[in-house]
Amino acid sequence: MVDVIKDLSVFFPGQVLSGQQVSAKYSVDWSGESAHTPDIVVRAKTVFDVSKLLAFCNKSSLPIVTQGGMTGLSGGSTPQGSEIVLSLELLSGITDVDVESMTITALAGTPLEQLQQAANDVGFYLPLDLGARGSCTIGGNVATNAGGNQVLSYGMTRALVLGLEAVTADGTVIRSMNKMLKNNAGYDLKQLFVGSEGTLGVVTEVVLRLYPKPLTKQSALCGFSNFSQVVSFLQYMQRNFSRVTTFELMWDNYVKQVRQMNQQLMPVLADDHSFYVLIEIEGNDPARDDDCFNWKLQACLDAGLLNDAVVAQSERDVNRFWQLRDGVIDILAKVKYRANFDIGVPISQMASFVHTVEVELVASFKNLQLCTFGHMADGNLHIIAWTGREDDVDSIYERVYTLVGTVGGTITAEHGIGTMKRQYLSLCRSEQEIDLMRALKKAMDPNNILNPGRVI
Repeated sequence: MVDVIKDLSVFFPGQVLSGQQVSAKYSVDWSGESAHTPDIVVRAKTVFDVSKLLAFCNKSSLPIVTQGGMTGLSGGSTPQGSEIVLSLELLSGITDVDVESMTITALAGTPLEQLQQAANDVGFYLPLDLGARGSCTIGGNVATNAGGNQVLSYGMTRALVLGLEAVTADGTVIRSMNKMLKNNAGYDLKQLFVGSEGTLGVVTEVVLRLYPKPLTKQSALCGFSNFSQVVSFLQYMQRNFSRVTTFELMWDNYVKQVRQMNQQLMPVLADDHSFYVLIEIEGNDPARDDDCFNWKLQACLDAGLLNDAVVAQSERDVNRFWQLRDGVIDILAKVKYRANFDIGVPISQMASFVHTVEVELVASFKNLQLCTFGHMADGNLHIIAWTGREDDVDSIYERVYTLVGTVGGTITAEHGIGTMKRQYLSLCRSEQEIDLMRALKKAMDPNNILNPGRVI
């Protein structure tokens, strides 16, 4: 490894970290699992740096793990063994804002929040949004096909990527910086890299689609007695509004846990409910949109589609609603030895699935605590389960993932496979699908240097 450090220091003067220069931030992603301090970190500044490093490592069969903001929750960017870290933290910056084409172009290491602000500054809107917006990078968002809060209306990251630049395992730069919504000229190669978690190539620059900034946004926190009400309410609002952007569902066990961990968080609704929904609507008619939103909520109350609702009257109110939904951060920070699920389940089976999970886990594990919430309208659920005992965590994962497979769901809806879910992939992908994934990996990375051991 000493010789490798010397060679890399020649190729990348001032960009190679080793030994005590390597700080803890390169050791583990936000999952906190299996932290490992790497021997070498190379901080690329340009696509040519990435190309040189990959070509060097490919020739010598040296494994690489690519890192961005380290906000992943599946262990995908956590180093293993002798892997060299390729950090894209210095490959940062917005390279183009095309107002006429309604696109924004940025280097992979650019934090998502910077892109959101740049779009806002020119009167446009980048709808990709997630809680880690200030830390996560756009390259990581693309590599994991990040989801977030507005998938219901705008789709996953994949739907926003018009073009990209990526470097393959042998150092070849693939530059396909398309800005058009329609382009059927041959294979859509960018889709090979979107969601591949860095196993097929390293994304270095991205072209993203922008939208006109909405003129109005309405937010409400609503309470329900049962899941059927929630589904009927969702469908009613989608029929009556063209842009339902947020539909965050929280079970009562989640809300109670968040309030317990944050005593300063005051109840928004007067009474307790079995289910809570944070809903947001975007519109373009300032003269009518607020009244229309209130009328439709009142109609739902009159029809028994919901039990109670509080409409935000200010940005402060909106922040209060989101404090409840974002309370998961406190749970993740304070609860040790937890199983943290990011799963997808058909809406038609969601209520019975959650009930089955609760019944089976309570019957199998003593002192079980459970929190359930999620984006729901796009089929995405998050479940956090714990007993306080480390030995129970793997068994909880296995039990729940097996149940996911029985209902035709997915073991990951938006966080990716990484290393932590690899062993469960066959529960939601067929043998033929996995074989095809392996064939693609072998063709594009024959020496298996790019994020080895991730996904498959």
